[in-house]
Amino acid sequence: MADFEDRYWNSGDGLRLHFRLYDGDSSRPPVICLPGLTRNARDFEDLAARLAGRWRVLCPEMRGRGDSDYAKDPMTYQPLQYLQDVEALLAQEGIDRFVSIGTSLGGLLTMLLAISNPDRIAGAVLNDIGPEVSAAGLERIRGYVGQGRNFETWMHAARALQESSGDVYPDWEITDWLRYAKCIMALGTGGRITFDYDMKIAEPFEAPQGATPQVDMWPMFDALATRPLLVLRGETSDILESHVAAKMATRPGVELVTLPRIGHAPTLDEAESVAAIERLLERVA
Repeated sequence: MADFEDRYWNSGDGLRLHFRLYDGDSSRPPVICLPGLTRNARDFEDLAARLAGRWRVLCPEMRGRGDSDYAKDPMTYQPLQYLQDVEALLAQEGIDRFVSIGTSLGGLLTMLLAISNPDRIAGAVLNDIGPEVSAAGLERIRGYVGQGRNFETWMHAARALQESSGDVYPDWEITDWLRYAKCIMALGTGGRITFDYDMKIAEPFEAPQGATPQVDMWPMFDALATRPLLVLRGETSDILESHVAAKMATRPGVELVTLPRIGHAPTLDEAESVAAIERLLERVA
């Protein structure tokens, strides 16, 4: 794994938020990796290691995840607040142009960043997310987020993930599930293995409109589609449906890559994902 520096920035409401910084060529726009709803900077370890040296990479953790502070008000766990938090990071680091790689929620934030100021987007990757989100997929997320399960050992955690998500990654071996567990979980109090996020991020989903923007997101996507853009989709995804991805691919400059035998969401470590991201960055460079 490439070396990185643990760094922090402050949100407008006083939270100390964490990001990993991987050093790279400062003449290029930095790459900012935005994780999914319950995820953290560890999702991008392999990607950042591949890019480090050639590209400067920032992997922020949203409020309530990883080493970032938990929110005092759980209703701030919603995309417009995350957008403000990322804007504060960009301001602190003096970043006015960047490549955004966003998985799921991170892709929604990428589109929000584009609609507010498209000129700063040098290129983007939307990982298994688009301007329309499947209702069935959202319902599945509501069913597991915030449950707060914990496990006695890493092997117990890995087996539980295999049981609940085996249809998403049907070709994984137990070593893959162990690695996955150590990515999304941490050693908690009492020596138990727990998910590495604030369980209260589930509370906005209980509101009548849920935790995703109830607006037409196609204009946000179209703001991105004027830039080099890669859309990755898991073949069996229940979040980004195939007809939505196909529509996205009709925009000029958009490359669509579908990952076989994978659901929501690709890890970005698949050979097809690696090659596609390299093609995208060549278009930026």
